[in-house]
Amino acid sequence: MDHSKQENASPEDHDLELKLPHLVFTKTVRELYSKVVNEWDSLKKSACQTAAGRALWKHVIHDPLADVLAGETYLRNLHEKIKKDRHNNAREISGVILAVRTLWFDSKIEAALDSFGGAAQVVLLGAGMDARAYRLNCLKESDVFEVDFPEVLHVKAALLQAALESTEHLRLMAKSLTRVAADIRENDWLEKLQISGFVPEKNTVWVLEGIIYYLSNSQAMQVLKIVADKCTLTHTVLLADFMNKASTTLSSSIFHFYSDWPDNLLPSLGFANVKLSQIGDPDAHFGLMHDPLNLFNKLRNLPRSIEINPDDGTPCRRLYLVQASGSPNQTISLSSIPM
Repeated sequence: MDHSKQENASPEDHDLELKLPHLVFTKTVRELYSKVVNEWDSLKKSACQTAAGRALWKHVIHDPLADVLAGETYLRNLHEKIKKDRHNNAREISGVILAVRTLWFDSKIEAALDSFGGAAQVVLLGAGMDARAYRLNCLKESDVFEVDFPEVLHVKAALLQAALESTEHLRLMAKSLTRVAADIRENDWLEKLQISGFVPEKNTVWVLEGIIYYLSNSQAMQVLKIVADKCTLTHTVLLADFMNKASTTLSSSIFHFYSDWPDNLLPSLGFANVKLSQIGDPDAHFGLMHDPLNLFNKLRNLPRSIEINPDDGTPCRRLYLVQASGSPNQTISLSSIPM
């Protein structure tokens, strides 16, 4: 897809009305989503909000399952925010950060698998309503593992079954898909992953999208150390997004873990190569961030050490997109890591 002409395009530029597929309104899907709305906490619900972002930014993200995985409530909520932003001529349309983040992870997963030159494992930690196993052709030689709470995986499996039964052309793109019911905040998730068929010695891409900042500092560090340890066994790639400290103040009751300098943190854990991007960087805009005056571009032009925006006095809330890698035959060079 050519993203060069998107500018700061918003979803549904030619359609102000939200059109939802019939499947969203079926009895089965409505009953499943009544549990989501009434019983899930904010962490679990964030999975549906992410799916809604992918669904409503369909002009840049091809995810035919996103509508049903998001559910009517979250689709309508985000659609109303998008309409309000467009009415107010906002420079940052709601959901754009989810769109860029999704496209960044898609592109880096594909690049990592290409670098392996063959079959690999892809582990989605806190997979939520991610449908990559059904939409990314680059996974055709990969075994995909989705790790999440049992109730999330149960609802997701039921929604996917309903979608697959109603639409003929949907199919699994990955070589295999294994769902692993586990809480990555606990100590036993790696054991459960291995029991499910994960092979520690096999090349692996680890994906932590939209999840690590929900963990406590000790929980997040434990997860990162477990992944980093695999660099001593095999080619290992970590893809993750990190909030800086200022970003966690967006909702102190929800976000906990942060890192202002993940490109320093990850080498200290054992990764040999780390590259950090911010929303709007050359590999993280996808034609959606050309306006030099949008929030993300203004932040990119400020040194990362600055905590308060000198233009308006607001905290510099940043989201870092980070790829880290390592293997048994690589050594860490801290001198190459920006300080």
